[in-house]
Parts: sequence; C-alpha cells; structure tokens
Amino acid sequence: MTNANKTGLVVTAHPGDFVWRAGGAIALHAKKGYRIKIACLSFGERGESQFAWKEAGATLEKVKAGRRDEAQRAAEMLGAEIEFFDAGDYPLRLTEAHFDRMVDIYRELNPSFVLTHALEDPYNFDHPNAAHFAQETRVVAQAMGHKPGAKYTYAAPPVFLFEPHQPEQCNFKPQVILNIDEVWDLKRKTFEILAAQKHLWAYYERVALNRGVQGGRNSGKAMTYGEAYQRLFPMAVEELA
Repeated sequence: MTNANKTGLVVTAHPGDFVWRAGGAIALHAKKGYRIKIACLSFGERGESQFAWKEAGATLEKVKAGRRDEAQRAAEMLGAEIEFFDAGDYPLRLTEAHFDRMVDIYRELNPSFVLTHALEDPYNFDHPNAAHFAQETRVVAQAMGHKPGAKYTYAAPPVFLFEPHQPEQCNFKPQVILNIDEVWDLKRKTFEILAAQKHLWAYYERVALNRGVQGGRNSGKAMTYGEAYQRLFPMAVEELA
C-alpha cells in the first residue's frame, strides 16, 4: 500500500449510484491503499428499489433493510467504508443535522478527492440535490467560524462528478476517463449484490465498454473498461504534456 495516508470521499444519493458510476474508482483507489468513505444519503427505498417492491409482503422497512444490506456488502467488496444518512429518497430531504455531520466528515477524513453526482438530472432530483449538498458542505468545512475551536486539518479537495444515467440530458461532459481494467471484474461482481436493480447490470457494462473505447482513443493506450468523470474545478499544473 503506497497511499496509506490518502483518502477519498464518495457522496451518493442512493446505494446503487456509487456502484454503477464510481465502483471502479472506489476499488482502484482502495487497492492503491487509499481509505475510501462513502456517504450514502438514502437507502433508495422508494424510487430505486423496483424489484424489491415486487416481492410479496414488501414494506418500507423491509425494503430499507434489504437495500442497506446490499449497500454495505457492495461497499465492503469494493474496499470502502460506508455511512448511512437515512434521509429518504423520492424526495431526498436533508436536514441541518445531516449538513453538520457531512461537514464533520470532510474535516475528519480530509479527502484527497470527492466523487459525487452531476449538477443536473431532469429525471431524478435526488441526484443534483446530493451534488449540491456535497459541494456546499465541502465549502463550509473550510470556515473556521463553523464550530470555532474545533481541531482539524482540512483542504478543500477536487471534485469529480460521476456519469449520470443519461449524460446527454444532464449537460455532463466526460472530461476525465479513468481506466478501470484492473478492477473491472470486481466492479462487475458487485453489480450482482444489487438484486433490487437487476435491470441496470447490462446497461452499466455497456457504459463501461463505451468509455473504455473512448479512453483508449484519447490516451493512445489500450483500455477496455472506463469510467467517465467531469471536473468541477480547474487543474493547477506545471506543464501541459
């Protein structure tokens, strides 16, 4: 492990989101020795659990329990830790207490990078709400006047927006393509934990293959599977090569 002191933070609206869209990044960085923490804002119990609701005797609490178990096992398989906010979905309703906890997480973890949702999604307002929450708390965590006297070391990290389900409708720009060949088998295996969303397994395999083709073409290096991200802030570099 060469990056034992480095960390990454994933802020996700629902359990499946971090698997489909950022599972490769999570597994890859965990393998490199990063401590990866997932802040899962809801269990996706209302709108992200279609198969679970079709089961006989389904109730809200049963669905929540099932999705929590799926998310926990998926995070562990990818090599990450996970914290649940239980803020509900469809709609996602984040409170002042949730906000305060997220700021604390930034300060405690001091992440090297943040992964979260795209800024727009006309199909699912939980996603941009989660993105806004991740960004606002990232900024507030810098404010010395928030919980004055608290001891922490924190520098606002770069933010990468992971790919939404329909990027062309969300003004998403695939500015970064991450090669996930090394961990693809693990990411694909994690799909199978998410039994409540079986309809997405093949779709996100196709997405990874498409981004792999684009990544190879743009880098000149062979790549089969990729994940696309959009940078929220400029890169500061010493040279352009």
